[in-house]
Amino acid sequence: MLKGTLQTIILKLLEDNNRMYGYEITQKVKELTTGEIMLTEGALYPALHKLEADGSLETFTEVVDGRARKYYRLTEQGGDEVKSKLSEAQAFIDQLQLLLNLKPIVK
Repeated sequence: MLKGTLQTIILKLLEDNNRMYGYEITQKVKELTTGEIMLTEGALYPALHKLEADGSLETFTEVVDGRARKYYRLTEQGGDEVKSKLSEAQAFIDQLQLLLNLKPIVK
C-alpha cells in the first residue's frame, strides 16, 4: 500500500461506522475488497496508535461477552483529517488516472 493509504482507510471506515475495534476493521476491509486487501495486525495497530497519538482517534473499552474490547472513534480533529486525506487521495488518483490513460500499451 502507498504510504498514508492505511491511515486514510482507517479514518474513512471510522467516519462511516462511528466506532470500530481492530479486528472489525480488518474484516471490513477484507469484505469491502472481496479479499483483495488483507490488513495485518502488524500494519493496523501501529497505524491506529499513530492516529491516536496525533489526536485523530480516541479509544474506549467495553466489555463484550465477558472480554474487554478496545474501540476506536474519530475525534473532531479526526473528522477534519479524514476530509483532508480523502481530498489528497482523490487528487492522487486523478493524476494517476491521467498518467495511465496517456501511457501507450506496449505488446
